[in-house]
Amino acid sequence: MFADFLKRLTQPEPAQMPDADARLALTALLVRIAKSDNDYAPAEKARIDQITANRYGLTPADAEALRARAEVLETEAPDTVRFTRAIKDAVPYDARLGVIETLWAVVLADGTRSDEENALLRLVTNLLGVTDTDSAMARQRIEDRG
Repeated sequence: MFADFLKRLTQPEPAQMPDADARLALTALLVRIAKSDNDYAPAEKARIDQITANRYGLTPADAEALRARAEVLETEAPDTVRFTRAIKDAVPYDARLGVIETLWAVVLADGTRSDEENALLRLVTNLLGVTDTDSAMARQRIEDRG
């Protein structure tokens, strides 16, 4: 289903992603972080839907449909290293900071931070070329918002 998309995403030098591909890639990454602790909680799904609806101006039904497509993509996507490298190569740094912030929002959605979520978020932060300091500041902003 997503073979062409994944092929484009993992090319040696991926081009800037079209908006639809970027939406799907980011949402799949949000799904991956939510599933990392083997507890894909309803609060995490709702947070992903809220993030995508707000970020992309989607209706609740469209946000849910995007998440459903991203769930399929996430299961078919390559390892996190290649997946995030492709996003890093195609997305400017400031936008990657926003990605880290949204990842923290999903991790914190269910009120707990598991070791698996923390480890994957540290890995993704590094792979996206975002500093630990910027990631910590992103987490703090999300925690302050409650």
